[in-house]
Amino acid sequence: MTEVERPIEMPDDDGTGEEQAGEEPGKRRRRIGVLVGVAGLAFLLDLVSKLVVVAQLENRTSVELIGSWLRLDVIRNPGAAFGLGEALTILLTVIAVVVVVVIARIARKLYSTPWAIALGLLLGGALGNLADRLFRAPGVFQGAVVDFIAPKHFAVFNLADSAIVCGGVLIVLLSFRGLDPDGTVHRD
Repeated sequence: MTEVERPIEMPDDDGTGEEQAGEEPGKRRRRIGVLVGVAGLAFLLDLVSKLVVVAQLENRTSVELIGSWLRLDVIRNPGAAFGLGEALTILLTVIAVVVVVVIARIARKLYSTPWAIALGLLLGGALGNLADRLFRAPGVFQGAVVDFIAPKHFAVFNLADSAIVCGGVLIVLLSFRGLDPDGTVHRD
């Protein structure tokens, strides 16, 4: 049998090797609820943290959490990571909207819980930063993202950025394992 003829394995519903309680074996359910729940939690944590940080720490000196190794230092970032692309705020907003749309399309065929978690983190983070770009000064599609977590010798970031990075890393790991969003496993 050639590699092309090899069948794709169909794991259980969530790609973890275990059937879900109360489900008939072989019956699959989409994991949109997991995606929406993770995205909602990531978005809510980012939103609340930014509201608190802006209200309590903006226009004040840095707060040292772990000496100079980890500080809270509020900045408004109109660009992307590391302050790059400050003149591209509108383009970054459009990219965030595209990410949201792509995840919504993938969700229609989402049967893997690990993928739902990964995409939920990505979606929640994208929505968190998109909300800043839409609703913060200087105006719609031009708003600056609130960043406040400042490790020593690294860029200042926020919880949305953390969710995006964690979701991205999880997607890479799932891809290397051969698990697809539809719950199938392919062996290369």
